[in-house]
Amino acid sequence: MTKTQTYALLLRGINVSGHRKVPMAELRSLLEGLGHTGVRTYLQSGNAVFTTDSGAGEDTLGTAIENAIEDRFGFRVDCLVRDGDYLAAVADACPFPAAELRGKELHALYCSGPVAPERFAAIDREAFLPEEFALGDRVLYLYVPDGLGTSRLAPAITRPSVVKGLVTTARNWNTVVKLIEMTQTD
Repeated sequence: MTKTQTYALLLRGINVSGHRKVPMAELRSLLEGLGHTGVRTYLQSGNAVFTTDSGAGEDTLGTAIENAIEDRFGFRVDCLVRDGDYLAAVADACPFPAAELRGKELHALYCSGPVAPERFAAIDREAFLPEEFALGDRVLYLYVPDGLGTSRLAPAITRPSVVKGLVTTARNWNTVVKLIEMTQTD
């Protein structure tokens, strides 16, 4: 018997300035059509939570959702699927004082694979202060006191030459916390 698992789905780059539109009601329907249950979405920026007993791994689930989105909407969207335990571990391992910061000041940049230190070795951290970043388990923690929109560090750590081969998608800390809450099972 396969264990039922709750996952968060993080879509990259949808519903931005009217481009690559994926209405949340249609995303919920699409996930239900794939056999997932307990489907809920959060905000319009591509966050969903679902439960499945398929036994498929995160990468397999993500690829199936990417294919279904392409079939339904006519464009491909990178998807990261992470279980609730992983999301909670990311929050627990945060090296910044999350409880003392506003949500817009702290972000988790989720990555499709490991974030090896050598990828970021050429970045002059001092040049970007007070902005900072730290590496975690398939995540970069990004402290940007004035928010992501005006950050100089965020573009430096997400340059194609730095993150080559990785799918990345950022969430502010309020969203990180909300997704943890939504994936907790009793």
